[in-house]
Amino acid sequence: MIQKRRLKIEEMKRSVELSKKDADREIAAGVQVFRALKESVERSQAEVIDTIKEKQRETEKQAEGFIKELEQEISELEKRSSEVEQLSQSEDHLHLLQSSPSLNTAPPTKNWTGVSVRPPSYEGTVVRAVNQLEETLSKQMKKVELKRVQQYAVDVTLDPDTAHPKLILSDDGKQVKHGDVTKNLPDNPERFDTCANVLANQSISPGRFYNEAQVKTDWDLGVARESINRKGNIKLSPQYGYWMICLRNNNEYKACAGPSVRLSLKHQPEKVGVFVDYEEGLVSFYDVDAAALIYSFTGCCFTQKLYPLFSPCNNDGGKNSAPLIISPVNHTE
Repeated sequence: MIQKRRLKIEEMKRSVELSKKDADREIAAGVQVFRALKESVERSQAEVIDTIKEKQRETEKQAEGFIKELEQEISELEKRSSEVEQLSQSEDHLHLLQSSPSLNTAPPTKNWTGVSVRPPSYEGTVVRAVNQLEETLSKQMKKVELKRVQQYAVDVTLDPDTAHPKLILSDDGKQVKHGDVTKNLPDNPERFDTCANVLANQSISPGRFYNEAQVKTDWDLGVARESINRKGNIKLSPQYGYWMICLRNNNEYKACAGPSVRLSLKHQPEKVGVFVDYEEGLVSFYDVDAAALIYSFTGCCFTQKLYPLFSPCNNDGGKNSAPLIISPVNHTE
């Protein structure tokens, strides 16, 4: 009884230590987020001020140009007026006209009736800046979220004992493609015999887990529970222990949610990240390059080990011959 209680104390201490590490990590991430937000707001404010000041400088420059023109015209008119005054007082008009040819023609002047300095409009300047700021912050938050889940990255390799006989795995266990030819392999219970699937060696139990894969024309990605049926036709849905998304025909993205959910993506992902939070019952998929969430399964109830699942799908006569590649995680900046 004493030993059990001592073990329980050690277990509680380990839990507290893990909790402290999680808390420190979240605090550091939070500080980073708010620092980035503060810098973005300050930068946006400075840009608004610069925009308004630049408009004011342009207005002042325009006004100075007009004033210079007017002063030049005034100077010319005053000069002519003085010469006319001299002419009116002179007895030798002919000599004065010959010595002052400018009296023969009126100085060039501009019609200033419709000319004015209009104060610039600042309407919408702040609103546009705020909208731009919101867009920038949204992008930053996506990057922060992806960076947060990437810290749980696990080095994943493929388990050849689970691979369908037509699948070809690379020697390092990082790539899989469909080879069309059925290899003579033992039909062990772990092996998929109908669907072109392969599981990872690494399992997911309580905790968080993240991995990335470079995708191609057709593919399935996600996680599956340990007890899934691996023989015969398989239905990819949470009901049967699969949390997956897939691509067909180069542009048909679906979440295998039972029934399937059609996904509309702005960009075609080249690299997809899979994140699992076991305790939260969450499986999320990310477009890594765009730092965008593709889809999330939420409210899942996990009671068994989970395994990352990869399917390069059928070769399709060579149209889908490229491998599905488990890629190293380059943490988002």
